Amino acid sequence: MDATRSGVGHGLSGLDQLRNNGVVKYGERLIETPQGELATGERSTRNRVARSILDHGPSTVADLAARLGLTQAAVRRHLDTLVADDVVEAREQRVYGARTRGRPAKVFALTDCGRDAFDQSYDSLAADAMRWIAQSAGGGERGEAAVAAFARARMDAQAETYRESLEAAPPAERTEALAKALTADGYAATAKSAPGPHSGEQLCQHHCPVAHVAEQFPQLCEAETEVFSRLLGTHVQRLATIAHGDGVCTTFIPRGAGATQTDTSASASTAGRNPA
Repeated sequence: MDATRSGVGHGLSGLDQLRNNGVVKYGERLIETPQGELATGERSTRNRVARSILDHGPSTVADLAARLGLTQAAVRRHLDTLVADDVVEAREQRVYGARTRGRPAKVFALTDCGRDAFDQSYDSLAADAMRWIAQSAGGGERGEAAVAAFARARMDAQAETYRESLEAAPPAERTEALAKALTADGYAATAKSAPGPHSGEQLCQHHCPVAHVAEQFPQLCEAETEVFSRLLGTHVQRLATIAHGDGVCTTFIPRGAGATQTDTSASASTAGRNPA
């Protein structure tokens, strides 16, 4: 779910290729590869090298060459690119027992950045945790209330990291400041003037790290909208959400609505569900 990790370029690029190799998420880390590389299958082979390290653990060049049916020179070429892209790193091989003469063989292991490229099932884990919260509270309305309480607590903690940025900005620039703070958290947010006769701004989030979970638990969107309202000191209205199937999460913020907070119940009630 991290949009800020942009260091991986050609190492494991191409979403279809990644999915075919068990890699499902690269988000903003995808960068177009040269057409010549696609034609030669370099990218696919590089994915196989990374996948082999995932499946078998830290591996030497000789190990990878034997497993993949490649020459050691070819393996080294792919590893050089993967190291440059922060997908794998070189380290000394651990030796158990008596060490023989000479330097230990170098092995290549996935970095945290590289491991995150492979399916970690975080969405499934998060959804299971939310269901457990609801069931533990007794299900039904009590369960929904418990999930909403968790969502608010999560967003309240997240909001503290945004508050300083907004308080340092002039009132007319606080929506832009919030967009920058959200972008730093991986939401790829922008602020712009609202179209049409409406006097206000639109806060647009082009990415949502929790979209798949929010499809099942709109309380996450509702808590987020409530926090936006508190931070900006005005009623806001959620117009669209990625979790609802829209391309962008869009929130309308009236211009010149005053610095005192108004009732946020209306904005929260439709936050995760588009207004009719």
